[in-house]
Amino acid sequence: MNEPTRNDTSGWGTLAAVAAVATYALIVFGGIVRITGSGMGCGDDWPLCNGQLIPPMDFDTLIEYGHRLAALAVSLLIVALATVAWWPRRAAVRRPLRRLSLLAVLLLVVQVLLGAVTVWLELPPTTVVLHFATAMALLVVLAVGACVGLAGVERPAVRRDGATRSLMALAAFAFGVGLLGALVANLDAGPACLGFPACNGSWMPRGGGLVHVHWTHRLAAYLLFLLLLSLPVLVRRWRPGDGAALTWSALGVLVALGQVGVGAAMAITLYPGILKAIHLAFGAALVAVIVVAAWLVSRPQAAS
Repeated sequence: MNEPTRNDTSGWGTLAAVAAVATYALIVFGGIVRITGSGMGCGDDWPLCNGQLIPPMDFDTLIEYGHRLAALAVSLLIVALATVAWWPRRAAVRRPLRRLSLLAVLLLVVQVLLGAVTVWLELPPTTVVLHFATAMALLVVLAVGACVGLAGVERPAVRRDGATRSLMALAAFAFGVGLLGALVANLDAGPACLGFPACNGSWMPRGGGLVHVHWTHRLAAYLLFLLLLSLPVLVRRWRPGDGAALTWSALGVLVALGQVGVGAAMAITLYPGILKAIHLAFGAALVAVIVVAAWLVSRPQAAS
């Protein structure tokens, strides 16, 4: 296999990493907006807030307005990322970095439009979950961009073997578990399943649709956790000597342990808001960590 062409893309990669961290923070901030019930803090106005550019502030308005300002900051970072990638003199930034920056811009546009529609329709669960899904997709794209850019690889090859496919499938599964969690949160299905690890004291709980939605999310989360426990062992076998891939896979286990622990505490303590926010933070971080681990495993450099 030919060695990938190297180039000085570290500046672009650093900017992508900053944008990824900012997007992660924005996702958590969005969860705080929902948890505090501040989603309509600006009324059904967008892009204005209660009909004004800078409205009078009460608690709900402050939270929602702060979230919008944070979204503006992330938007500027992504526009800057695309500008750097497509600037004519930036010969070092080639495909696929330009493609990644373009995809990030497209996801940003969709995200902004979904945010506007969500406000105009007064927070229907469907558009709120779609809004979250797009934000998570944007985080994934930026995380991959940061990896590629910081590696200084102009045209990175990808190992298309079983290890790479397995990690990519695991990342996709973690993404799906996160979307199920968003659905549980926005349908307020958390209290439908009390207790841990079973649901309402049963492994085959009875009840309405909310119980089924919650229990499906929980079962998927349990399966994801079991798969992640074996990940460091498999990575050591697949990519012996690749310390970076092993480190990130082990980090995935630690984040998953935190996620399960917070989830258990939520179910036992009747879902306090602070734990909901921490649960969201762990969930978004888990997807990003698995994506980075998948990229590291896919590198030809990871070969022993």
